[in-house]
Amino acid sequence: MTDVLIISGGNAEDLIGTTLAQHLPGLRLAALPLVGPGQRYEGHVERILGPRSQMPSGGFPFNSLENLLADLRAGFLWEVARQVRAAQLARREVRAVAVVGDAYALAIGVLASDWGKKPLFHLQPQVSHYYWAGRTVWERLKQPNQFAAEDYMFYERWMHRFVRAVYVRDKPSEERARALGLHKARFVGGMAMDTLGPPERELAGILDGRRVLVLLPGTRADVRFSLPLMLQAATLLPELQPLVAWAGEFTQVPLAEGWSLSPLDEQTAVAQQGPHQVWLLRNAFSAILHAGYVAVGTAGTANEQAAGMGIPVVAFPTPGPQYIYPNALRQSRLLGKALRLVEAHPEKVAEAVRVFLNDQRAREEARREGLERNGPRGALPKIAAEIRSALGAQV
Repeated sequence: MTDVLIISGGNAEDLIGTTLAQHLPGLRLAALPLVGPGQRYEGHVERILGPRSQMPSGGFPFNSLENLLADLRAGFLWEVARQVRAAQLARREVRAVAVVGDAYALAIGVLASDWGKKPLFHLQPQVSHYYWAGRTVWERLKQPNQFAAEDYMFYERWMHRFVRAVYVRDKPSEERARALGLHKARFVGGMAMDTLGPPERELAGILDGRRVLVLLPGTRADVRFSLPLMLQAATLLPELQPLVAWAGEFTQVPLAEGWSLSPLDEQTAVAQQGPHQVWLLRNAFSAILHAGYVAVGTAGTANEQAAGMGIPVVAFPTPGPQYIYPNALRQSRLLGKALRLVEAHPEKVAEAVRVFLNDQRAREEARREGLERNGPRGALPKIAAEIRSALGAQV
């Protein structure tokens, strides 16, 4: 028997699900990741269910027709069928289900909970009132592939009848949900910020006294475009020390022309072009953010966590698959003055970074809105306590 099945619909959702699992010690846990292999769960749950495949789009099939066709060729429909089957089998042996993600993830959770006969909790970190507040319906319909990601659609609202609680990502979203009749919706804190632990390593031997420029190229194929551009922008900002939060192997680092890479150990490498040096650090995301002053990012949750730490973010769109212009624009609406979206040119990026260096008013506004729209911390411990309570376990 499994006490809690955690279903998650993406890389950031896996991270939230894994952190939730860490707040449920003593319970028998299983995970069903819906996007990718769910490696984050290894060592934190007893079993990882489902096909655990990686689609070409990286979980963004509806960002473009190209993404959708690539996923269909890779067996997307068969992937969905296998996930549905995994949920149907799991409902026989789970006591409660926690879903982290969108309406599709919730649909899989409804099946796994036997249509709400088992306690079902929905952690919804994606939809936010900030995405569409102040925009007309016509403006929103211009981007139909984004429409359903910006509000609680009718089918998601219908499925909420089967849940015990819905946890939303910010206070305005709670107010919006309540206005739509979702009376189980509550804002209990920033879920993504709870995933940011203490610094993983000391950076004293790396920092040279300059203020730190945090480079966040992300974890998906966008890095092939974004990291070389970030390196070029860094050469225009010699007053800052660039640190890259790198998630992959150093053999996979895409470099700008004229750059070379020298790995120092499994966690540290240095990229160099003439006098310019950029450090790439693995498994040091929190350490880099804690040292950061300004960030340049083409990432989803990582950009939001940087803003939530009070660090202004400069962003630019990529050709995809994730951080295409509509997604970058959506995130700029979400983060407000905490994120400045510019054209994908090194000079434009460097110019925007300098605004946050020289304009203290812009920097303070970015800090204030970043903290307001991404916090406070403490959501996941509260949610874990409510799951335990539903199971009748000792809190």
